[in-house]
Amino acid sequence: MTSPALLPTRDRPRRTPASRAGEKLHPVNEGRLAFWLIIPSILLLTLVIGYPVVQGIWRSFFADSIDGPLEFVGFGNYAQALWGRYSKEFWAAFNVTWFFTITTVVLETLIGMAMALFMNRAFRGRGLMRASVLVPWAIPTAVAAVMWRWAFDPRGIVNHVLGTTITWTGMEWSSKVAIIVADTWKTAPFVALLILAGLQIIPDEVYEAAAMDGAGPWKRFWHITLPMVRPSLLVAVLFRMLDALRMYDLPAIFTNGANDTTTLSILVVRASLGNLQPGYGGALSTITFAVIFLAAFLFVRLLGANVVPKERS
Repeated sequence: MTSPALLPTRDRPRRTPASRAGEKLHPVNEGRLAFWLIIPSILLLTLVIGYPVVQGIWRSFFADSIDGPLEFVGFGNYAQALWGRYSKEFWAAFNVTWFFTITTVVLETLIGMAMALFMNRAFRGRGLMRASVLVPWAIPTAVAAVMWRWAFDPRGIVNHVLGTTITWTGMEWSSKVAIIVADTWKTAPFVALLILAGLQIIPDEVYEAAAMDGAGPWKRFWHITLPMVRPSLLVAVLFRMLDALRMYDLPAIFTNGANDTTTLSILVVRASLGNLQPGYGGALSTITFAVIFLAAFLFVRLLGANVVPKERS
């Protein structure tokens, strides 16, 4: 039988689109195609993110002078922030940032887990419930901050419901409580949806088998739900931690950083734009970036390793 490759061109069997669709690309061609597909995204990220980051780092090594030639000061701006003239306000903002981060992430994780467990149950109107949960998260942070600032006004609905006359944004701890409540209200649904996605992949048969073995609700949650939802839970906590470490909108709109509510992001904006200190502001932004990067790295190394069990060969 004659090979199709040896037949004349007109007698060779034609390759239909269907046959070509089933063919796999050579690995080299796949890699080249993937490279050209991601080039636009890399260029866009370089322009939008990479250039400002590099510019901020470069500017942090020079003095704050705006007019005239730049004076190279090395790590002088970093020294001023960490142990020099501005160290007191820096470490105060550092502590406030971590206080907000730890408090809000813990509250949002607990509330988000409870909401996810409730939405995972079968009941009438479950779809509407899941859709309505997205509303607080979909509202822009600035809009939510203004709304909650009105609610925490001395004549607002919060005092009306509680029967108090507290000036929530006029004192240190009441300001912090108001910011924490607003942030938890807005982003707990986001955590709930991520955890709910992990709950959806747990087979019902596992719970049925555990119930037949005599495991109660708490044991089923501790030994089945929590371990199997761990990957989604860690992703939710990581996302929220990174978002909380760069918190700016809520405290800026609530108090403008007053009453010991100045975060690192507020300090960066205040130094760079308010006080016209581009060198010191660049150092602060670089330190903030390093803090967030280190926190994410340690989180992934300590808690995120081997989240998904490896398949056995």
